[in-house]
Order: sequence, then C-alpha cells, then structure tokens
Amino acid sequence: MLNLFALTCEEVAGEMSRRYGKGMYHAAALYREIFKKGSTSFAKTTEFSRSHSLAVQLAGDLWLPSCRIIATQEEEGVLKFASALADDRIIESVIIPANGRTTLCVSSQVGCRMGCRFCATGGMGYVRNLTVEEIVWQVHAARFKLNRRVDNIVFMGMGEPLDNLANVIRSVRVIGDQRGFDMAPSHITVSTAGHADGIRDLAALNIRKLRLAVSLNASNDELRTRLMPINRRYPLSRIKQELLAFPVEKCGVIFIEYVLLKGINDSRGDAIELARYLTGFPVRVNVIAFNPSGSNTYAAPGEENVRRFCGWLADEKLFVRLRRSRGQAIMAACGQLGSAALGGEEKL
Repeated sequence: MLNLFALTCEEVAGEMSRRYGKGMYHAAALYREIFKKGSTSFAKTTEFSRSHSLAVQLAGDLWLPSCRIIATQEEEGVLKFASALADDRIIESVIIPANGRTTLCVSSQVGCRMGCRFCATGGMGYVRNLTVEEIVWQVHAARFKLNRRVDNIVFMGMGEPLDNLANVIRSVRVIGDQRGFDMAPSHITVSTAGHADGIRDLAALNIRKLRLAVSLNASNDELRTRLMPINRRYPLSRIKQELLAFPVEKCGVIFIEYVLLKGINDSRGDAIELARYLTGFPVRVNVIAFNPSGSNTYAAPGEENVRRFCGWLADEKLFVRLRRSRGQAIMAACGQLGSAALGGEEKL
C-alpha cells in the first residue's frame, strides 16, 4: 500500500517510479489533489486522464488514514474537534483564529507520560505515539473536512512532541512540502515540557526556522519537580545547557511558556528568578493563566495579578506577552485537552 500521508512528494515520486515506472509528473498531480484540493478524484486530472490503467492501479494501492471526526465544539471562533483513530483511541485538536491568521493546535500522542500536575492530558497517562499519518491527518481534516484555513501550526495538543520526535519531524516535512500543504517551518512550533534529550536531538537536525517552545512554569528545581515530574530526569540546569546550545540563529528566538498558578509561581521573586534563569539566549515569554480542568486543585490568579507578573518580567528586560485563554468553556484551552469527552454529534 502507498501511505501518502506519511510521504513527501519526492518520496511519492520514488515509490511511483519503483512500483509503476512513473515519476514526479504523476506524483505531483496526486499530491496536489490530496493536499491542496482535498480531493481523491485524481483520475480525472490531466496527468492521469491518459493513464487510466495507472489511475485504477494507484487507486487500489493508495492507503488513506481511517481517522474520523466524531464530535466538534465551538466557542468564540475556537473550534475543538475530537478524532477517532483506527484503533478507536480518541485525540483532540483545536483551531484558533487570531490576528488575521488561523492556528491549528495538533496532538502528537494519545495521552502523555510527562504527568504535569496542572495538565489534563498528563492526568490521562501515556497510551501511545501518533503515527505520521495521524498527525498529518489533523491538518487535512481542519482544512478540508472543517473548511478552516490553517496557516500556523503548534504542536501543543495532547502529548509531548519530543517524546515522539521521529514521527513529529517526519510530519513536519510532509506538512511543509511545497507541492502539498506548503507550511513553512517558520509557521510551525514544536513545544516541549523540557525533554532535554529531545531538544538536543531536534537541534542536531538543524531545521531552518522551525520554532521551539519550552513549557517552563518554574525557575527552581524544587517547585518545577513538584509541578512537572519530568524535572527529575531533566533538571533546569540540563534544560538550560541544551537551550544555550540550540541553533537560535535558525529560528530567531525560543518561546518560553509559563502557566501562572495562584500562590504557586506568581510572586515577584518568581519573576526575578525566571529572568535570571533566562539570561544568555534570546527568548519571548508567553504568560498564560492556569485553565482549570476536572478535579485539579490549582487556581488561576486574577487578571490584575497576571498583568502585574507580566510587568515584573518586563521590568527585568524580558520580552513578555500575555496570552489570553480562549476556549475554556469547551475545554479547549491550554492544559485542558483530554479532560472530558466531547458532547453532541459531528457537525459535518
């Protein structure tokens, strides 16, 4: 079978040469129909109209993901969709329009093994990695099943992307193929809870302009270990070591994600400590108030306290941005995915 959703156009051309004695001419036509037009009716294209037997053979060999959207929920333009995979596992993805562009938040795993205390997905535990085609399918579904423009992708959905690095990077290459989705690496952000080995391995790939985000949330090991068990394996000193070595010239800046928890990590001392930790490499700090989910015992600070914390960071000469939580009511905000089953019927 030809697993198109896991291959670049160049690789499809190689497969077509090996299988059928054809090359890029037909491969590009097939890729265009699937990834630019969302159509599987490639047999009607000019390229295949005079190659009927090839079209028939290819249609029989073509393997497409058997994922399906099972439910959607929308609030203020934010659309969360739940997808059932071939093994009936469920993942969630979120489409977020803002500032003239539309961001798709994709999942990379079913569940997550990181166990962050403030994250609903972490409470699920780890089930399995998503395959390349399951990751790419989320982009295809957003564009062609939900008819949403997608021009920015963040790997901030369910799972730890660097715990599934090989499949994530291969999906980035497929999504970035100019003959298909044509999503430049500068419009793709890979987020991590601080998987230092993964940061090192990602750096070694030297992918120009691919963006990196690190969910830090504390700047001392005692607190960070309490919030994020991964810190036992990768303490802050090791994370900083890898960030200092990261080829920032390729991506311009490293994003630091900081979830603000009331009375936990929101003091002036926390802000000063964070600023000191972040010296030595160019960063932008995204501050977001905690989003409650399920039985979580943490609380979000008030808006005034959040703005005060951002002001303290700015006083320390950090570039800081307050990220407004959107989609809380439908459990689509940061840290909420996987917290509850979606209700309602599929709206397609």
